[in-house]
This record gives sequence, C-alpha cells and structure tokens, in this order.
Amino acid sequence: MTIDIRMIRDRLPQEIADLENEARREGHLHITRLIGDWSVGVVRFEGDGERLLGAYVAEGLAGIGGMTIEPTLSGALRMRRFYIRPAMRRRGIGRMLALSLLDHARPCCSTVTVHAGNDAAAEFWESLGFQPRERDRYSHVLELDGSGCPDGESSLFRRP
Repeated sequence: MTIDIRMIRDRLPQEIADLENEARREGHLHITRLIGDWSVGVVRFEGDGERLLGAYVAEGLAGIGGMTIEPTLSGALRMRRFYIRPAMRRRGIGRMLALSLLDHARPCCSTVTVHAGNDAAAEFWESLGFQPRERDRYSHVLELDGSGCPDGESSLFRRP
C-alpha cells in the first residue's frame, strides 16, 4: 500500500465530506469544524509554521491533519483536525501523517501540543513521544529539538 502525503492549500478536497460523515458517525465534530472554519476563512492553515496535510491511499483521502499556532504557549504549534478513516486505521497512515507534520514543525518550534479526545488517541500520540500534560485545552505535549526555522519562515518560531 502506497501512502501519499499531500499539502492542502486553496481548497479542501472533495472527499472531505466523506471524512466528515465518518467522523460524525463516530461522534466527532472536528472535521465539521475544519470545514466550517475553512469556508469562512477563520482557519486556513496559512500562518507561520501552519500546515494542513491529506493522506491518500489509491488516490482516495484516507485521513487529514494539520498544525496551527498554539495560542496558549509561546513558540509552539498545535496538532489539529487529525482524523483517519476507521477502515484505514492501524495501517501506519496516521503515524506517517503525524510524522510528516512533526518533520515540518521540528525546525520551526520547540513544542507541539495536541488534544487527544479519547484513550485510543492518547495512546497513539504517546507512541509518538507526546507526554500527558493536561492544561490550556491540550492534553499532550512533545518537546522538539529544533534549531531554528529555515529561511523564509517567521522569526516567531526561531529559538533565541
């Protein structure tokens, strides 16, 4: 199985509606919020260090995940809107998507946060090195060893 990680810009993929339906059936509303925020321009993952990625398998959207600036912690990014279709879980897609986002974050910031909505999600994030730390609307933190942004990135995330 080939997993293709693609940056999402300008518009959300058409398959996002299917992802939203599956997430809703599981009781999750974060993909609905992603679509709503995107449509009104509130969150477009365009800020310094921000990124939205889609994971594709056989040209179909298997999952999505993004990073935004962490509003409660200076110099940090936050994993957001992370979702893998139930039929695609436990195949390494989520791990590959998360690692792609972390690779992007590593040179730009020192900390990444995430809110794990349930025990399975917490276990997933902890397997990637995130440590439980309940506060300020996030549940887990990963300390990175970044050494400053590449050229063209904001100094907001540069280490002193």
